[in-house]
Amino acid sequence: RPEGYRKSMRLMNLADRLNIPIITFIDTPGAYPGKGAEERGQAEAIAKCIECCLNVKVPMISVVIGEGGSGGAIALATANKVLMLEYSVYSVISPEGCASILWRDPKKAKEAAEAMKISSQDLLENKIIDEIIKEPKGGAHRNHDEMVSNVTMSIKKNLNELIQVSPEELIYQRKNRFLSIGRDVMITKEEFYKDTHINTVAFSPFNWKLLLQNNRRLVATAVVIVVLFILALIFA
Repeated sequence: RPEGYRKSMRLMNLADRLNIPIITFIDTPGAYPGKGAEERGQAEAIAKCIECCLNVKVPMISVVIGEGGSGGAIALATANKVLMLEYSVYSVISPEGCASILWRDPKKAKEAAEAMKISSQDLLENKIIDEIIKEPKGGAHRNHDEMVSNVTMSIKKNLNELIQVSPEELIYQRKNRFLSIGRDVMITKEEFYKDTHINTVAFSPFNWKLLLQNNRRLVATAVVIVVLFILALIFA
């Protein structure tokens, strides 16, 4: 909810004034999408929280410990270092939501997850995150003490690197890491369709038949507007 993000901003600004490093732990499917949250400024709160993260002058480390979903996670993970537990996930949308949009079938969530590359290993290879924190055999819940120890060591290691960096460089590094995502990655339309297994015919901009079938109301409204416009020109 927006109140949570505003509270996070107050704490981050306090840490900035007191020169205390900021550590965030991410485990959320995304920001709450309810009507009340939207009325109280959910989108504005997320945007302001991201802006706050980008401009604090102290080191900031984020750890994805479960699910990092959508802008709700990014609002707290716009950090100098983003770490992930081995079996956690981090994505712009849930696989079910992605499948509903691309394939119009939430049952294709597995294909969507593979296409989005939401695993820690995929994200590390694509330079979205900086480090994978190894989990105990069977998952973090199998051995809490070992997991806490692994997370602690990783945070200490990365924090020791960041405290050597000037505040100006920290801000530049933080902004540049997100601006650079995808900057050096080029992919052709054919490669995209091949990698994601999307039917190129169904998504072709020239498939007028499919367009008319799926957007009948929109097309009918457009036709009515055009007819009314023509009549207005004739009888004006």
